[in-house]
Amino acid sequence: MAAGEPDPSLNLASEFLDRNVTEGRGGHAALVGPAGGATYAELSELTNRVGNALLELGVRQGERVLLALADSIEFVATWYAVQKLGAVTAEVYTFLQPKDYTYYLDYTGAEVVVVDRVTLERMREASSASRLHPTLLVVDAGEAALRAGEVSFEALVSGQPAALDAAPRTADDIAIWKFTTGSTGRPKACVHTARSPIFSHQAYARGVLDIRAGDVVLPIPKLFFGYARDLAALFPFGAGATSVIFSERTTPELIFELIARHRPTILVNVPTMMQAMLDHPSAAAQDLSCLRLCTSAGEALPEPLHHRWNAAFGVEVLDGIGSSEAYHIYISNRPGRVRPGTIGEVVPGYAADVVDDEGHPLPDGSIGRLWVRGGSASRMYWQDEEASARTFAGDLVMSGDLVERDSDGYFHYRGRADDLLKVGGIWVAPTEIERCLATHPDVVECAVVAAERNGLTRGCAWVVLKPGAATTPEALQAFVRERLAPHKVPREVHLVLELPRTGSGKIDRTALRRLTPAGGS
Repeated sequence: MAAGEPDPSLNLASEFLDRNVTEGRGGHAALVGPAGGATYAELSELTNRVGNALLELGVRQGERVLLALADSIEFVATWYAVQKLGAVTAEVYTFLQPKDYTYYLDYTGAEVVVVDRVTLERMREASSASRLHPTLLVVDAGEAALRAGEVSFEALVSGQPAALDAAPRTADDIAIWKFTTGSTGRPKACVHTARSPIFSHQAYARGVLDIRAGDVVLPIPKLFFGYARDLAALFPFGAGATSVIFSERTTPELIFELIARHRPTILVNVPTMMQAMLDHPSAAAQDLSCLRLCTSAGEALPEPLHHRWNAAFGVEVLDGIGSSEAYHIYISNRPGRVRPGTIGEVVPGYAADVVDDEGHPLPDGSIGRLWVRGGSASRMYWQDEEASARTFAGDLVMSGDLVERDSDGYFHYRGRADDLLKVGGIWVAPTEIERCLATHPDVVECAVVAAERNGLTRGCAWVVLKPGAATTPEALQAFVRERLAPHKVPREVHLVLELPRTGSGKIDRTALRRLTPAGGS
């Protein structure tokens, strides 16, 4: 290889998928699930055919390809095909409104969008309102009559060659867009080079989870969410492991069924589904002994829920925190070292500091902003220089998360800096109130946001109670008053059946602020 020539092994499709074939694991199961599975050899061949199809549609190196389709073997093969061409992957939730898809079309500039029967109609409407009119590659179109500019995935892919050379790439080539969740504003793309997933795989997947060839990974969030996509279709492949893929809506019943059928060893979870699994009538009868660990991320894991999970299932939960900005999880509890109520310790390979608003380090026991250094930091937010300058500096991510580090090096999540409420001139962290309310025996989950009343800021709590609970808003206020300072008592408590969520499952605080009644004192 000539000096300075890109190393083709840094193509992510070669690094995580094809290597399993060349190293003799072609017959090992890469994917299993209700709709069937694929060995590494079969997935690699399908990836090559999809890549040749994308070439025929005009996709070239560096161009974005947008994926808006349900979890499937086709999703995974298409993701790797884009990588193999040296193009850039970006994925979106499958149940957005047409106006949201229009935003993503205009923002990404993708000229090829991969959709399925779930997203086809809404993407058609979005495309008509977009400044772009991309080609839609339609997976499993069924009875849908395709229109001009729409191509059947199966028809195009089936006729393609089964061989495809990986485009030469370097660690510094842009490979992946990861979108922020949009829980506090419009999603932005964090632009990542190939270095990010390689670094995160070594640091977290191998360094913390110790993913092995014999592991079977079951993801609860869907693959459009980077937390799940990496832990289901990237990191396991780096070890020659197997992942469970399913297109159906995630329910406790389905998860229990998949656990019984496939006996996974790692469950990729979120607190909302942990709660739903525990509340299911058949929870006590479930056998989760196949699991060697469960991950939790995406939102804070309440300590009472963590203890309840341990008592019911006895499966160790590794709660952690990550971000699109830093690619994946960089602080996590470790096997055998879990401390409920914390987000754990710094993942090997990363460094983390708790700083004040000027960036000066704070002593242990202080609440401050979390700054993280590591080789998986995003280069920028796409088309947002101002926000990029506030957030990124080389390998440093200056996050808006508030944390507290204790003397043992464990981090405690304290919320987002932009969620802080100033009540009576005193800063209040909503998460402190939420943690207090979560200990009430009738509370399933809750969220606290700001309510503006006559120019003053007050805390407003939105609470989901257990079925049949008779607790009143006044009783919940009294519960908090007994445990926290008076200015931390929410001035309003609204009882609801469920909390609004973003596509990634996080509580949608922007939606809650819009729902908060105006006026009054």
